[in-house]
Amino acid sequence: MGLHRVVEPAGVLPQAAWRLDADPRIAANEVRIRVERLNLDAASFRQLSEKHGGDGEKVRAEVLEIISTRGKMQNPVTGSGGMLIGTVEEAGRRSPLGLKAGDRVATLVSLTLTPLMVLDGLARWDGRSEQVPCDGYAILFARSIAAVLPADLHPELSLAVLDVCGAPALTARVVAEHVARRRREGDPRPVNVAVIGGAGKSGSLSLAAARRAGAGRTVGVVPVAAERDALERAGLATGVALADARDPVGLSTAVTTALGAPADVTVVCVDVPGCEHGAVLATEDGGTVIFFSMATSFAAAALGAEGLAADVTMLVGNGYVPGHAELALELLRSEPGVRGLFESRLAAD
Repeated sequence: MGLHRVVEPAGVLPQAAWRLDADPRIAANEVRIRVERLNLDAASFRQLSEKHGGDGEKVRAEVLEIISTRGKMQNPVTGSGGMLIGTVEEAGRRSPLGLKAGDRVATLVSLTLTPLMVLDGLARWDGRSEQVPCDGYAILFARSIAAVLPADLHPELSLAVLDVCGAPALTARVVAEHVARRRREGDPRPVNVAVIGGAGKSGSLSLAAARRAGAGRTVGVVPVAAERDALERAGLATGVALADARDPVGLSTAVTTALGAPADVTVVCVDVPGCEHGAVLATEDGGTVIFFSMATSFAAAALGAEGLAADVTMLVGNGYVPGHAELALELLRSEPGVRGLFESRLAAD
């Protein structure tokens, strides 16, 4: 679990630690990766960019400061990090991860618990995109997760997909459970799904996964006309709604209008705070809300549901579901709409 890498405070797991030991010398059950690219999570990058008014040099300097101070990439405001790709340099003889020197991999655990050392000062990064060219080292523990990069996809595209692969897997599981329950109960109604932030990385994959899992109607909620148009062209949802997810009544109205009723499953994939109440209000009693955003206030979600007398199940998307990487990559390969949105995003970055 990496407890021996915790510098302070003592006794906590690496994710909760303020500082980790990023010494590149590995224990017998660790793996050292030569890093080539980081992927900052969306909430963290947005917070840093807004804090510095879009000044890339200041963003770069702060990311460097965080990594050098903490021995990992964990934004002290959002608490979130991201993931990375690189090449295995050395695998300890007792590592259970099945990796060997020369494997190109993406880590499927957060940078918030991954010992990290940067060697190049992030000199090739302009501070204006989530993906960060980088030379350095990272350490994986025995209970870490990594995926060997597929040969048929560009590494940057794989990184973007694997960064959010937990979202479609959990969405598929929850939608399938709702569909199965309706069938057992003899309820002929379809399971309707709303994805808030449907044009983004996790949102587009979640829409595709919901459809595969048997959803009836699906609606992707986006904040601006350009994203609405892009999502409509992608053809991933039966409807697209334009709404500010921070406006609870406006969001609920948009979802209900698009679906003809509140959603049975609502998936929150936006990277801004303040979307909790709208998601709860947009969800049918007996339904499920999946919060898959590091900008979520779980206190606001719980207290908001209580205040609205909303009988909904609320789930924290923790980023790991067995088979999540394989599912996300298969969706990318088989769904042209998903691939188009990802490639457009990477081109814009």
